[in-house]
Amino acid sequence: MTDATAEANGVTARYYVTDSERVLEFDRDGRTAAVAQNIDGYAMLKVRPTADGDELERYYGFDMALDHAAELLGVSPHDLPVPDDAADMGM
Repeated sequence: MTDATAEANGVTARYYVTDSERVLEFDRDGRTAAVAQNIDGYAMLKVRPTADGDELERYYGFDMALDHAAELLGVSPHDLPVPDDAADMGM
C-alpha cells in the first residue's frame, strides 16, 4: 500500500492506495474532502465529503476535482497540497 502525506496552508493531504482505489484525502480544521479513482487509473475521479462517503460528483480532470475538494474545505484550490504520488490522478 502506497501512503504519502503533504501539508500546506493549514491543509493536510494523505494519498494512499487500497485494493480498489487511489485516494487523496484532505483535512482542514475538521473539514474533509476526498478525491478517488479506480486502481487502474482510467476512470473518472470521484469527489466525496470523506474517503468512504457518498460520491458528490465525478470529473475527468484532476484540476476540476481539486476545485470541488477545495470548495468543500473552504480554501482556494491553489492552497491544496498534493503529494507527488497523487499528481498523475485523472484521465
